Order: sequence, then C-alpha cells, then structure tokens
Amino acid sequence: MQLLVNIDHVATLRNARGEGYPDPTEAAIVCEQAGAAGIVFHLRSERRHIRDDDVYNLKRAIRGVLDFEMAASDEMIKICKEVNPHLSTLVPEGREELTTEGGLNMKKVYNDFENRVMPAFEGTDIEVSLFLDPNPEDIHLAHKLGVNAIELHTGTFANATNPADIKRELERLKEGAILIHELGMKVNAGHGLNLKNLPALIENVPHMEDISIGHALISKSIYWGLDRTVREYIKLMKSDSNMRLV
Repeated sequence: MQLLVNIDHVATLRNARGEGYPDPTEAAIVCEQAGAAGIVFHLRSERRHIRDDDVYNLKRAIRGVLDFEMAASDEMIKICKEVNPHLSTLVPEGREELTTEGGLNMKKVYNDFENRVMPAFEGTDIEVSLFLDPNPEDIHLAHKLGVNAIELHTGTFANATNPADIKRELERLKEGAILIHELGMKVNAGHGLNLKNLPALIENVPHMEDISIGHALISKSIYWGLDRTVREYIKLMKSDSNMRLV
C-alpha cells in the first residue's frame, strides 16, 4: 500500500491569481522527496486547475508513479499517449461538478470503452484503471474489458456521518476489493480520504495498493507544510497497515 498525492489543488491556488505560483510540479517534487510513491493529476477538458504544460512538466520531473486521471475523450487519450504515464485512471467528468462525484456507469460506457477506448491504449505501456463505485456488476464489466486496475470510489464512505452508513460503506468497499483482487486486478482507492477516516478504510478494506489523496492533504499542508503532511499520511498508513497484520 502506497500514497499517491493528487496535486490538482496546488494548481487551483495558482490559477486563482494567475501569477504562476505555487507551481504544481514543485509541489509534486516535495511530495516525492517526503516519501510519496507518486503523483496524481486530473487534466480536465476546461483546464480548471491542471494545464497542459503542467502535464509535460510533471512527466519530466516525477520519478515515481505518475497517474493521469482523465475523462476518456479522444483529446485526453491523445495527450495521455504522448505523455506516457505509468497509469491512466479513467473517470466520469461533468463540467458543473466541483470534483468527480462518483464512479463510472459501466452499463452506460461499456460498448464505447470496448470499441474505442481500450483499443486506443493497445501497444502502449500505460496501465489502465477505472474509477468505480464498489458495485459487483461494474467490477465484472471492468474485468471483461481487460483493465489493469480499479480505483474504488471512497467518497460515499468518506462523506458518511451515521455509524450505520459508515459500516455499510466499508463493507461494500471490502467486498469490492476482495472481488477485484480475486479477478486479478489491482485494487486502488481514493476520494474524500483524510487523516481521520483513512484508518478505518485501511483496517477494513484489504488488498489496497495505491491510495490517492489530494484535497485534504493539500489543505492540511497550509498549517503543517507539505513535507510534514505527506510524512504524517505515510506514517499513518504504515502504522495502521501493520496493526491490521498483527
């Protein structure tokens, strides 16, 4: 299990003034130096935070895992193949949403992914991951497509406040992770995770490999600094995973 840091909101802060800083690539380098295994970014169609030059700068600078999060549009697939990241996580994207609000609807996108999207990645070294809610039917359809990994959408769990709802969502995520693992795909997870809810996820959900955390980590770094914040997340992940193994 390893930490990937989403640096989108460093770009959001930069774009608020349009003066070129803070630089997302510089932030990404700090995260790697603090021990993060890699960097996640989401190049959106309207370029609301990450921009094209950021993508190429990150490719040149990052030594660990580079996860290109994107909608499965022809434009994004073309850029992704040019950049050649380690991983491409395909997500639904709505222009009016503040952030990605849920997993892909596999029934709706399956034919398009089978006939247009997945063939476009053939002949590349890019691993393909799909951002999914922990629904067994969606997971089976993703496996049928031949993807390398599934990133479980943890937002519903992260936003739950009622103990019964939290327990139910953790059980769904657990069952989803077990199924993904049994089908031979990599289990990733992300969305809405922070220092408070991450321990419960680690304790209850097995087989997780890449944990993607962005907004909460970048927000906490305002008070702690980016280096310390990344180290605290990594320390938590290591201690909680060790406790689970005891």
